[in-house]
Amino acid sequence: MPVSVFDLFSVGVGPSSSHTVGPMRAGAEFAALVRDLPVASVVVDLYGSLASTGQGHGTLGAVVAGLMGSHPETVDPDAMVLALETLERDGVLRLDGRATVPFRLADIVLHPLTMLPRHPNAMRLRARDAAGTDLADETYYSIGGGFIARDEEAEPRGRTDADGASAAVAGAAIPVDDTVPYPFSSGAELLAACARSGLPISGVALANEAVTRSVPEVRSGLLGIHGVMESCVERSVLRGGCLPGGLDVRRRAATWYEQLTREDPDHDPLFAMEWVNLVAMAVNEENATGGRVVTAPTNGAAGIIPAVLYYVLTYVPTVSGASTAERDDAVVRFLLTAGAIGSIYKERASISGAEVGCQGEVGSAASMAAAGLAEVLGGTPEQVENAAEIAMEHNLGLTCDPIGGLVQIPCIERNAIAANKAVNAARMALRGDGVHHVSLDQVVETMRQTGADMSSKYKETAMGGLAVNVPLC
Repeated sequence: MPVSVFDLFSVGVGPSSSHTVGPMRAGAEFAALVRDLPVASVVVDLYGSLASTGQGHGTLGAVVAGLMGSHPETVDPDAMVLALETLERDGVLRLDGRATVPFRLADIVLHPLTMLPRHPNAMRLRARDAAGTDLADETYYSIGGGFIARDEEAEPRGRTDADGASAAVAGAAIPVDDTVPYPFSSGAELLAACARSGLPISGVALANEAVTRSVPEVRSGLLGIHGVMESCVERSVLRGGCLPGGLDVRRRAATWYEQLTREDPDHDPLFAMEWVNLVAMAVNEENATGGRVVTAPTNGAAGIIPAVLYYVLTYVPTVSGASTAERDDAVVRFLLTAGAIGSIYKERASISGAEVGCQGEVGSAASMAAAGLAEVLGGTPEQVENAAEIAMEHNLGLTCDPIGGLVQIPCIERNAIAANKAVNAARMALRGDGVHHVSLDQVVETMRQTGADMSSKYKETAMGGLAVNVPLC
């Protein structure tokens, strides 16, 4: 069944959807679970990738912020930093903002070489009474894109509101039942739904979303998501200096923005792609600082879709010169189409770098962006599916090897490169008639198999690739 577009595009904080957003959600859920129990102490264990790159990815602070009652959709990143500084100074954790228990980040136990069976991103949260008896003991998995699951659950969950119920606009996946007019979990099923209904891919996605919310709510929600993307870029191009974490990576977005706004757009036939690079890097620099971003479908790949959407709104003539309503319509169609493609990756493979490498994050985002662009450019469903396939086909085997465990090198530039690939994939697909040798389903399955075969040292553990061949200082 298709995953809701509002689960794939949810607001959170950087630098990682699987290492920051998911653990914060898990911590908040656990805190709500034990809020009325006589808790005297809390034990936190991180396993696998969460342990090996948790320091650089902000996992330790994120899970503790969740235990304090913060939610990724609403937390103020600056306030979260202050709260963690207070925690470290006082050694006291206010569980769900209520009961106080002794705790510091150093109390978190890391198990980097222990992989739990269900997923490499695992955490165990325990609450104990004054006698040391466990009152609650839950194991959570952060499975990519901010989705979490518990051991006993068959289905993962995305965003929830503060009370634990599904949020009205950004709620859980569409219910698995017959009320969805166009159920699909593959590219072939999606194309069949388009053929049967006469709708474009965005139309099929909209009809499914309309089961759980009205069409105006869908439209408003997606435009709100795009607004967060734009705000992220606006914040980033005003920031200078270096990114946090110890690598002293210089922020480039502000300098590039200043340069590009002064340059003559006619001096370079590829000037549009300079702006695509800028937007992608601006988003990911903001993500690297722990700022507010949109999972698209993950934080590590958050810059690709905003960059290609900027290309649509600025350089596609039928959109850039259109009315506000028509431009908004293009944004909605783009995101619905991208979400439909993203749901296939989520259902049939993975969007978790810890599970399948960066092909599951940057590769899936490039595929989604290519599909969205092809649809806005007037592509048929077959051409849109072809665009999605091309973009992923040329990201197969992409590893996740962040230097220092930070979502900076190669992640930031990789988003810019992938955004350009997405634009090119859409343009290539539109030169054809939609008939092609490799289907989207075949390339998704190939990505899944490649990820399964990939050594764990290349899957968000910082134990291979650039992470070991580039010195930290």
